[in-house]
Amino acid sequence: MGFDLTIPVGDGVVNVRVGAIILKDGRFLMVKNPTAGYCYSVGGRIQFGESAETAILREVEEETGVRLEIDRLGFIHEAFFVGDGGAHLGKIFYEISFYFYMKTPEDFEPVRKSLTIGGFEESLVWVSPDDPIPFFPAFFRTELKRPVREIRHIVTDERRQTP
Repeated sequence: MGFDLTIPVGDGVVNVRVGAIILKDGRFLMVKNPTAGYCYSVGGRIQFGESAETAILREVEEETGVRLEIDRLGFIHEAFFVGDGGAHLGKIFYEISFYFYMKTPEDFEPVRKSLTIGGFEESLVWVSPDDPIPFFPAFFRTELKRPVREIRHIVTDERRQTP
């Protein structure tokens, strides 16, 4: 264990990750860092040998300092996009993500900070679906306004098209 499921494939990369949906008072918990002009979901890559459930429990505890319980799987997201930094700059990504709704205790107030792979400090922020800040996955903006019980499968393609 310990190896992230980030797999080079030709000139591209396959990522397998998990994300947490932590809701409170009409807002959801996201992560930001000083190098990105957007927020992203609490979560990260599944490590080889882990189940998605084990990975989300580990990631949530690492990033919030709190061990939460899973409520249910909410979304399976297939995303195509272009890497925006470091060794992955310009590479095409195919990412499969499992987004889990987490049980959020009434007194849940995370204050933990963590570091990105590049060593930049991440912080947690509560975001409303109507906040103008860009965030990923973008479908949170519409889907989390009225959460449903069934699992949704969403495919997004943000690869740049060349003429």
